[in-house]
Amino acid sequence: MTVREVAIEAYRESIPVLLLSAAGGLFAGVVLGGMDAELERVAGLLVLVPALLATRGNVYGSLGARLGSALHQGLVEPRFSLADERVNAAVAAALANGVLVSGVAAVLAVALLVALGRPSAPLMTLVGIALVAGFVSGVLLTIAVVSVVFVGYRRGLNPDTLAGPVVTTTGDVVGIATLLAATRFVLALGGA
Repeated sequence: MTVREVAIEAYRESIPVLLLSAAGGLFAGVVLGGMDAELERVAGLLVLVPALLATRGNVYGSLGARLGSALHQGLVEPRFSLADERVNAAVAAALANGVLVSGVAAVLAVALLVALGRPSAPLMTLVGIALVAGFVSGVLLTIAVVSVVFVGYRRGLNPDTLAGPVVTTTGDVVGIATLLAATRFVLALGGA
């Protein structure tokens, strides 16, 4: 293949996904804009937003990269099987890392807010919100990443081209939506 052919192929694969990413990011912004009541009620919640969204991209982007590499090397088949130990281990590690980092981000957010003399919701409220959002978004992102990487690969698309934009978009949309749902859930339990 020539450089021109490679470039055309890369654009053919990535432009639709990038356009979808832009639309998804705007949708996530609309959801965040509608969280006024929750943001006012839970001091420090806004501090968590960038940290939680960044960790979604990092953790589940790594999952997509691992799966893509394993597919290219022939180490896994492009289908999900409960018997596939490599895929199961990658998924379990991503979920564990995503939930753990969410909890740590909440603890660090409270510590930073206290150090700066800013108002903060109780530690357990922010940690509860972060853990619930981290787990639910992790499950949804795992399904999305595994599906897109495997289906894309079976259709002849490069999973490395697909995984980044899909994780970013899905992570933003799912991350904000689950943060909103988790906040409402924890508040309903009497968390603030």
